[in-house]
Amino acid sequence: MNFEWRNKQNNANLIVFFSGWGSDKNINLNLKHNNFDILIIFNYKTFESINFDFSNYTKKYLIAWSMGVFVCNYYYETFKDFDKLIAINGTQSPIDDNYGISQNIYDLTIKNFNELSCSKFIKKMSPNLSIDKYCTRTIEDLKNELISIKNLKISNFLTFNKSIISLKDRIIPAKNQINWWQNRCELIEQLENTHHYIFDNYTNWSDLI
Repeated sequence: MNFEWRNKQNNANLIVFFSGWGSDKNINLNLKHNNFDILIIFNYKTFESINFDFSNYTKKYLIAWSMGVFVCNYYYETFKDFDKLIAINGTQSPIDDNYGISQNIYDLTIKNFNELSCSKFIKKMSPNLSIDKYCTRTIEDLKNELISIKNLKISNFLTFNKSIISLKDRIIPAKNQINWWQNRCELIEQLENTHHYIFDNYTNWSDLI
């Protein structure tokens, strides 16, 4: 697991962002931080302790995208008291025929994973994405992350306040996301013309809150 402070200026407000599978430290460079400190968490091959002190922040927000919506629950005690939790194109049961990516598709993705299949997968996230734009990690590294996420066991689940769902999502079907969140989330925001990777549609981190 990697931690990257995108902005650390002792602002009153904090955003912790759990990224999706396969990303690197350059994820969402287009988003302006404004008056937020921003901590990016990515690369889920291993799961280290989160040893940052967040107690001095006035407002604390957790934004999780894709597989990050699942992984962040591993750190339940760290984030259970955050002011607002936002899920983007992910669920807390991400490898599931009804609530996420089907088990068969996920297993086949691991089995057949190579540079070509990785490139096709990233294109499915968004037509505007490519391997060079999305990440700089090795194919072996990315495959190991897929396996690590599959093997992760979680016992306590965070309560999310908002779910953003792209109706053109080709990674985690929108209907499966809706199935998961309809009785678990206060606000479900459905976006008609966006894909799994939505961040090119936003300008500021605060737009996601």
